Amino acid sequence: MRTFAVVLAISALPASDAATANPVRKVVNMLQALQTKIAAEGEKEKELYDRYMCYCKTSGGDLAKGIADAETKVPQLNSDIAENEGKLGQLKVDIETHKADRTAAKTAMAEATALRGKEKAKFDSENADLMANLAAIAKAVGALEKGMGGFLQTAAASKLRNFAMDSNTISDADRQDLISFLSARSDYSPASGEIVGILKQLGDEMAAHKKDVIAAEQAAVTAFEGIMAAKTKEVQALTKMIEDKLQRSASLAVEIQQMKNDLGDTAEGLVEDQKFIADLEKNCAGKGKLYEENVKYRNQELLAVAETIKILNDDDALELFKKTLPGSASFLQITSAAATMKSQALSMINALRQHHPSNRFDFIALSLQGKKIGFEKVIKMIDDLVAELKNDQIADSDKKEYCAVQFDTNDDKKKVLEKSVSDLETAIADSEAGIATTTEEIAALEHGIKALDKAVAEATEQRKEENAEYVAEMASDSAAKELLLFAKNRLNKFYNPKLYKPPAPREVSDEDRGVLAAGGSLDPTKAPGGIAGTGVTAGLVQTVTAPPPAPESFKAYAKKGEESNGVVAMIDLLVKDLDKSITEAEVTEKDAQEDYGTFMSDSANKRAEDSKSLDDKTGALADLNGGLQDQKSGLTSTSKELDATNQVIHALHLECDWLVKYFDMRKEARDNEIDSLGKAKAVLSGAGYSFAQTATRKFLRH
Repeated sequence: MRTFAVVLAISALPASDAATANPVRKVVNMLQALQTKIAAEGEKEKELYDRYMCYCKTSGGDLAKGIADAETKVPQLNSDIAENEGKLGQLKVDIETHKADRTAAKTAMAEATALRGKEKAKFDSENADLMANLAAIAKAVGALEKGMGGFLQTAAASKLRNFAMDSNTISDADRQDLISFLSARSDYSPASGEIVGILKQLGDEMAAHKKDVIAAEQAAVTAFEGIMAAKTKEVQALTKMIEDKLQRSASLAVEIQQMKNDLGDTAEGLVEDQKFIADLEKNCAGKGKLYEENVKYRNQELLAVAETIKILNDDDALELFKKTLPGSASFLQITSAAATMKSQALSMINALRQHHPSNRFDFIALSLQGKKIGFEKVIKMIDDLVAELKNDQIADSDKKEYCAVQFDTNDDKKKVLEKSVSDLETAIADSEAGIATTTEEIAALEHGIKALDKAVAEATEQRKEENAEYVAEMASDSAAKELLLFAKNRLNKFYNPKLYKPPAPREVSDEDRGVLAAGGSLDPTKAPGGIAGTGVTAGLVQTVTAPPPAPESFKAYAKKGEESNGVVAMIDLLVKDLDKSITEAEVTEKDAQEDYGTFMSDSANKRAEDSKSLDDKTGALADLNGGLQDQKSGLTSTSKELDATNQVIHALHLECDWLVKYFDMRKEARDNEIDSLGKAKAVLSGAGYSFAQTATRKFLRH
């Protein structure tokens, strides 16, 4: 369009402009402004090109480093995942093995318990029979030794008869005699002494058998308790091993999932980075080539403009323009130098035809030459050009309608995808916030459980220490109280015999027997142990009972009753203080034990609740992680679809923006061009040279 403007300015100018200024000067000014604009566009494009090339270099370096890091990280993650999956598989095998062993141990315990129940039932039945039989024998022997009486009609006699018939421990002869005696047969009447002997011997054997049965039962109970204790320890150990390995396997599974997520993100990022750097290299190379072509064409355009300015500013040309284009005359009224102007314009057109070949320039050149011969071909060219322009207008209209439809469709699709991306990003942000919150809550629960366990252990240890201190304090206070009372009683024995209480005889215990066996004494004033073993009482008793002899000059010894009363009163105060201390210690110990029991109960409930919350939140965290992966996958696919839609819209803009922007202008230009071509055709078909030149100038304006 710039070349048409130049030719238009050269070949024809409006009369209103010529009336105020030299039209050639205006053309030169326009060309100089155009030259400045082209140069400024070149500088701006170079600046943009330099920035783009800088972006290519910096982005390419950063991406290359990221790709190298990702290529190193992916194999390492695969190796770590494989290693941890192997560990997880082994843990699962170990857990199943431990569960099987624990089940076997519990089965063995159940079988042993069932067997012990059968053995106990058998023992109880046999022992009951033995006791009944022994009682019957004892009753029978007592009755026979006292005389027959009515024993044979008693239940004991019937019991003995049944036992004699069923027992395998009695000889046949004794069985026959015993059964005959107990049946009171008329043809047999053995001596009662013989029957008593048989019964006593049978009772002795039965008593010995009972001892054997009891010993066997006790041995069976001991063996059962040993088996149950061993199996209980085994079950406890296996349960602890199962719990530890379940916790390890859960932690390992979470770690594997995290590594898999990291691997997926890293691999996906690596593919995207590789694709992006390939596109970057391609785009950067394309931009460089495009810039070189732009520089080439811009230089050609600047050269054409510069040469045109040089032509118009030539001294000869200026002299000619002064003669032919005076500033006060109308351009349309100047005809004396038409041939010279036509020659000048024709030279410029021919120069432009060398750089931009076009049928339009051929037609203009023929029109400016003004030759009659060959105009038929020019007219046909005009007709063809008019048809081509109309077809171009139809194509532009169709293309504009197509662009409008495509823009509407893709804009709607873009809005839907952008809404989906926004929703997914919001959901991902919520999920990540939920994961972070849940992770913090899990960490807080785990920390709380550990702190609670530590507090329980510390409280238990503290309770043991407090109880030990209480026991020691009670022992000390009780011993001190007993010692004080013993001392008071001993003082009363000397100073107040009526208040003296002799020590009550005590039963000799196993401990006392041990003291006596070791050569000790049970006298509290002499025993090395006990409350008098401190040596204080011994010294006091020795001083009171064996005072040193008084010198002859001394007066008769008088009891220090007043002093002793003060001592006794002091002892009573001390005993009262000890009673108060003992009472306070008992109350404190009771309160502490109750507080400890409450704390342990609350701690157990709290730990159960926290453990349940921890399990729930661990499951919730797994669900959140799974949902987050689904959301990220959906975001990736939706973003890719949105990028593709944006690329389609961008391509539509590249394809349609210029057409839509200049559609009306192009239509108007085509209409004017068709109109000018029609007038030029009329001129070429028979109009005069002056009208043809005027029509041609009008055509060139458009």
